[in-house]
Amino acid sequence: MKLVNKHIDKDGKGYVTLRPEEDEDMWHIYNLIQVGDEVRAPAIRRVQNTTTTGSVSSERIRLNLTLEVTRVEFSPGASASTAPTPGNNTGDTGTASLQISGRVTSENQYVKMGAFHTLDLEANRDFKLGKEEWDSVALERLQEACVEGRGADVGAVVCGEGTAAICLLSEHMTVIRQRIEVPVPRKRVGSTTLHEKEQGLNRFYSTLYAALLRHLPIATLRVIVIASPGFVRDAVYDYIFAEATRTNNRTILSARSKFIRVHITSPHVHSLVEVLRSPEVSSQLRESKFAREGIALDKFFKMLANDEMRAWYGPEHVRLAAERGAVGTLLISDELFRSNDLKERKKYVELVERVRQGGGEALIFSSMHESGQQLNQLTGVAAILTFPLDVEVVEQEEKEAKEEAEKEAKEEAAVNGA
Repeated sequence: MKLVNKHIDKDGKGYVTLRPEEDEDMWHIYNLIQVGDEVRAPAIRRVQNTTTTGSVSSERIRLNLTLEVTRVEFSPGASASTAPTPGNNTGDTGTASLQISGRVTSENQYVKMGAFHTLDLEANRDFKLGKEEWDSVALERLQEACVEGRGADVGAVVCGEGTAAICLLSEHMTVIRQRIEVPVPRKRVGSTTLHEKEQGLNRFYSTLYAALLRHLPIATLRVIVIASPGFVRDAVYDYIFAEATRTNNRTILSARSKFIRVHITSPHVHSLVEVLRSPEVSSQLRESKFAREGIALDKFFKMLANDEMRAWYGPEHVRLAAERGAVGTLLISDELFRSNDLKERKKYVELVERVRQGGGEALIFSSMHESGQQLNQLTGVAAILTFPLDVEVVEQEEKEAKEEAEKEAKEEAAVNGA
């Protein structure tokens, strides 16, 4: 995403002008825009004109509208598979889209003040976003979104016998570029011959190979993972390089060192969490955001099983741990910062700031990655503590402190009343 213009005051009020360029930019914008913000963007409006003779005509007018946001809707452009047909039951993805609804706050000759309208934000079209307060989390998201050269690092083929998903993993999104389902007959005595099974497998490998070439930017990716239960990944890997050798595909042949085979427990996209935790992948992507998140989440779950006094989760428990300076690593979902309740959002922003000021690390997980979805199932916020704390003891201390504060407040009120 390109930052075209920026003007933010010392008190945090201001605006930015942005130009989204790809699907992931739409995801960043979705996380930046809050209810109550102002968005100014191009729109097309159908206008009716009445002539002096009474005839009515309509025309489409392009204009710029400014809305006070009441609703934001994001569609990631997920893939859709078609009905199974041998060798060609694939579904391509659409592009991500973002719709902003709200009341018009700047009148023009075609639209009245206060009228409701919906804006479609589009790639390569500038729009202006104004906020009453740009908090630290929003500014961090803005900075990340505008880093040049940011893009997908990992391509992944998650497969089983006859099924596959071709995926791209960027810093904040897992995008399924294509799903594949090709019927492969099972070998049964007297019904299915070995030849028929091999024919089905060859159709599957051929379809997968074509999808790989079409959807993965092999030359620019750092790692390409082939993951499956059993030995399907080995057969797919062998077919890819046999076919590349036969057709003299130099792009794939020169990228052989990027291909990594990883075992997973099920042939589904959610198994990508296992892929990112695998030593083969994490060693090559140690500095990438989503790899750090996957490793941290794995560490949290292991600690929850073996050292539960250092693994806390839930908003209130994590807040208590942060107040005692015990949080070494905060794991928090970006979904929590999309709350329409400003007080709720501020609560989580303050939690992130408190942890960082205390020397801890705060990882904001993307809910468009499988690791973020796992964290959301665990309330969306968790913490790895630097030293053990007993939940019951801390809660009792908190209760006693609250009761003492209430008692002092009553005594002070009694003195003032006297």
